[in-house]
Order: sequence, then C-alpha cells, then structure tokens
Amino acid sequence: MSKSQSIWALGMLVCALGTAWTQDSSTPTPAPSTEATPQSGQPQPVPAYGQEGAPTPISENPPLSGLDTPSLEPHAAPLSYLQPGATFSESADSNIGTSLGGQSVRSVSRGLGSLTLKRLWSHYDLALDYIGGVGYYNSKGLGFKSLQQMDLGQKIIWKRGQLAVRDSFSYLPDGNFGGAYGSLGSLGIGSLGGTAFSGFGGTASLGTFGLAPRILNISIADISVNLTPRSAVTAAGGYAFTHFLGNEITGAPFIGSGQTSGQVGYDRILTSHTQIALVYGYEDFDFNVLGATFHSNVIQGMYGHRISGRMDLLLGAGPQFTRIETACTTEDALFGVPGCTVNQSGDPVGSIPNTKLGVAAQARLRYKFTKTNLDLTFVRFESSGSGLFAGAETNIVRVTARRPLTRVWGAFTDSGFAHNTRLQSLTPAELKTCVVPGQPNPDNLPLCPGANANTYSYGFIGAGVHRAFGRSLHGYLSYQFNELAFDHSYCGGLPACSRISNRNVATFGLDWTPRPIRLD
Repeated sequence: MSKSQSIWALGMLVCALGTAWTQDSSTPTPAPSTEATPQSGQPQPVPAYGQEGAPTPISENPPLSGLDTPSLEPHAAPLSYLQPGATFSESADSNIGTSLGGQSVRSVSRGLGSLTLKRLWSHYDLALDYIGGVGYYNSKGLGFKSLQQMDLGQKIIWKRGQLAVRDSFSYLPDGNFGGAYGSLGSLGIGSLGGTAFSGFGGTASLGTFGLAPRILNISIADISVNLTPRSAVTAAGGYAFTHFLGNEITGAPFIGSGQTSGQVGYDRILTSHTQIALVYGYEDFDFNVLGATFHSNVIQGMYGHRISGRMDLLLGAGPQFTRIETACTTEDALFGVPGCTVNQSGDPVGSIPNTKLGVAAQARLRYKFTKTNLDLTFVRFESSGSGLFAGAETNIVRVTARRPLTRVWGAFTDSGFAHNTRLQSLTPAELKTCVVPGQPNPDNLPLCPGANANTYSYGFIGAGVHRAFGRSLHGYLSYQFNELAFDHSYCGGLPACSRISNRNVATFGLDWTPRPIRLD
C-alpha cells in the first residue's frame, strides 16, 4: 500500500477501536430496543417468540465454507414477526454528485418506508425485507431519485442440512460502499441477520463518481449437509449483474457487468471452538464492452475459531488463477502471434489468452465486548470493477462498531477502504470509437466507458449517535467523509487534471419503528 492508503487504514482502526477502548467492565443495564444499525440508528425488533413446534437453529456453529455466519446472540428463541418502519432524513452534502475536484454544498432529503417479515415453520424459514422511497437531490438537473432495496431468503431445513435460496435487489442513484450518512447501502441479505451473502457473487459498488442510477441484483442457491457430527460439505451457485442507467453528472458511461459464481467446500470440526475448511470457487465475468471477459479459479484453506455469543474469527487464503483474453493488436497480427489476424478493413481480430497467478484472502473478526460490538473485515479478491474498470483486483478493509452509551443514547462507527487495480484495458477497436475523458476530441466521439486509470481507491470514515424517544421513535445524527482517488495515469500526461473527489456529508433524521407484530 502507498502512504495515503496506510493513513486510511490507520484512521479506520482508530475510529472504530476508540469506541471499544472506552468500554467498562460492568454489566450493562438491559435495553433491548435501543441497539441500532450502522446506517440509520434504526432499532432492532423486540423478539416476538415463535409458535409451538418452530425449529431450533440448524447450528450455532455453521460451516465455514457456507454463506451463513453464527449469531453473536446464539440463544435467542425462534421468532416470527412482521416489522414495519419509516425513516426521514436530511443531509448537507459538499459534493452531491461525487464530482472530481468539485465542492458545492447541497441538501439531500430522503423519505423511506420499510417492512421486514420473519416466518418460521417446522422445516421452513422465510425472511423478507424491503425498504424504499425517494430522495430529493437539491441540485440543477437532479431532483427526485428513487431508492429501492429488497432482500429475500427461503430455507428448507432437515435433520442433517439445509437448502437456501436467496436474492438481493437494489436500485440506487449512487454507490453502496458506506452508508453511515443515512443513504441506502446494499449489503445483501445480511440486513436480515447473520450471513456472509454479500461477500459471495459480487454486485458491490466499491467507488463511484458522477451520479449514475444502477440496478444491482444477486441470486444464489446454496446447500449445507452434515456428513458426520464433525464434517460437512457445502455448495453454492449464483448469478449477479449490475446495469447502469447513465451518468447524470459527467456523461461518461459506466461498464455494466454480469458474474456467474460457484463454489464447493469441505468442513471439519477439530474442537468445540475450532473448524477448518477447504474451498474451491469459480467465477466468470462478462462486460458490456467488446471482448471484455475473464475467468477465475480460486482454492482457499480456511480456519475458524468461534466462542458462542462472544467471538467469531475467520482466516482464509489460497491461490487464484485468472485467465484473461487479451485482444490482439495490429502488431500481433503482423508478427504472426497465434490466434491473431486482420479483417478486410485492416483491424486486428482475435485474442491472446493470458493466465495470471494471484492470491485470494479473507479475514474477519467479530467480537462482543461487555458493551461494544466490533466487526473488522479484510478481503482480497477479483471484482467486477464497480463500473469503472472491466474487472479489478480488489483489496477491502472495513471496520464497524456500535455501543450503547446510556439507556436512550447509543453510538456507531462505520469505516472502509477499497483499493482496485485494473485487470484489462479497453480494446484497440473500442478506442477507435470513443475518446478518453479529458483528452482532445476533434471528431466529437462519445466518451469511453469506465475510467482511464490503472488504479483507484475509495474510502470513507463515518460516525454517529442515536437517541430513543420512547419505544417507537428514534433520532440520529451522523457525519461521513468520503474520498475517491485515481492514480496519475488518469490524467493521461495532461498538466492539469482533477483526479480526486472529496465528499463531506452531515445527516440528521428520525426513525419510526413500532413494536413488531407477532405471527403465530
């Protein structure tokens, strides 16, 4: 990492760990209805205990290679409920469109309604949540924007395993990496509790500039089967896509993508707290630009240490083999490179396969102190490039923490950093039909999709407080700083070029969440 990237990572750790540092060793006064989500301070539903005959959880220690993660509240009784809610917020935003070099304070108003359903039967578990509404961006040419997100999970459970079908859909006007300032963050089915769904299959937008409405969807089917009391196998397959609907600030189009993923794993319990696993995964990426596609094969060894109700540690690493089809150049055809020819117009035709060896890794620590909940995550993998690149090698660090301060006050932090390195460039044929942003354009060609840079990084640091006003109403106040930075190649040798976007967002809002409706 560069010096600036190291500063980002250090800042995030200080921000989150500062909360944990102040926690005392006394037993907190119970306040079950005031724990808040990082996004908005919305209280979690008060448990409505389930009907007779409801199944117990399949396992308090699910397989490492599966999509579920253990709950830090492992002894909570099964519950079925319907939970409505509403959120209203007002933000002061210093760079409403995440423009490069732009700074102009504007307001963003949001009104959202939500509904969460959790329903348990003897062998079935249904979870559904929806949140949607509108945001008003007080800037010329922007105005009202739709905000939509829906997550669905259906499990079929039997004595030795489970089958799950999951889907996460969102329609958002900007990116979804970081949402402490009240905007929607598409974290996948994880909003329904305890799952690593958002880490499998893609659809994350790890950085954006301009304001580009986008549709993101991921669908996954996965199965876990216990072979013996100490061993299990898992398998999962899914498809994800990102479709951009136009850049309303810069006009430069983003790169849409589709991703097909599959993985299988074998898990072994060593002790009551320790597991190991071996996982193989395959990913196929395709993009809406000519000839841009690549395939990836990953093998990871995993180690997990879990103390029920208190700690969840996961470590994983292994080789990643990536096959990229590089488009032929005219020189390749002239020198007789295998697979490369020219057509009747003299343009190069064909591609050269190139296999790249890298490392995929992940680390996660979730720890529940007496009062503070802390979550640290590191992931290294190959992503779709978030619309800026046609594929990227991505490193992500994220730190979140939350802590009740009194019976009615609470605090939360959410910070993250993502560094992305381009995997493949635009083909020579594409460069003849478009112009790179910032370059001379005498023929009035359209702008090339994505960003003309070798790397980019995106980071945010956010924190806030929330306060309960009775059982159903909560207020919150938050601040978040965001930075998007391209490397110097983005300027293409020009003496003056804006390649960094800074954004400051302060938000206050109200959450209305009545008591959940019990379903028997």
